[in-house]
Amino acid sequence: MVKIAVFASGSGTNFQAIIDASKQGELKADIVLFVCDRPGAYSIERAQKECIPQFIFSAKDYSGKSVYEEVILQKLKESGAEYIILAGYMRLIGPTLLKEYEGRIINIHPSLLPAFPGKDAIGQALEANVKASGVTVHFVDEGMDTGPIIAQQSVDIDEDETRESLQNKIHEVEHKLYPQVLQNLFYAKMVKG
Repeated sequence: MVKIAVFASGSGTNFQAIIDASKQGELKADIVLFVCDRPGAYSIERAQKECIPQFIFSAKDYSGKSVYEEVILQKLKESGAEYIILAGYMRLIGPTLLKEYEGRIINIHPSLLPAFPGKDAIGQALEANVKASGVTVHFVDEGMDTGPIIAQQSVDIDEDETRESLQNKIHEVEHKLYPQVLQNLFYAKMVKG
C-alpha cells in the first residue's frame, strides 16, 4: 500500500473522492497525513471524521514559504508519506518540497492544460467561450500548472452553461479520474519495483 499525504485548501471534494476510493479498495493507498493551509476549511472536518493525522497552518504565521515547507517536510518524513497529492491546494509548491519529492507530487486541475492554468480555470473557460474544457492530472514542477501531464479528460460546455453547472460536471469527472489515475500510477511503480 502506497503512503500518501493529501494537501487541500477548501471544501475537499477531491480529498473525499480519494478517501472513498481508498476505503472501497479502488485506490490502494494509505492516507498518512492531511495538510491544509486554511484553518476552518471544510476539508479539515473530512480528515477528522476519518481520523487522518493533520497539519493545519496559516502561511502568515511563518516568515516565508521555505520556513513552513520545512515544517511540512518534517511532518511528511514522520508520516512516511511517499507521494504528495494536491486536491485543491491553492499554493505553489516551493523548492523545499519539490526537491525532496521530485516526481512524486501530483495535482488535479479543472481545465485541459495548458489552457487556463492558475486560479478560476472554470471562469476562464466560460469567459473564453470555448466549446470544451476538462480535467488534467499532472506532475508538479516549479511552475503554475506546467508539470508533465499524466491524464486528461474533456468536458463539453453547453451554450447555456453556468459556472455552477460546469463546476458540477468537472467535479464529477475529477472524482472518478483522480483516484483511477493515482491507482494506475502506483500500480505501475509497484510493478517496476
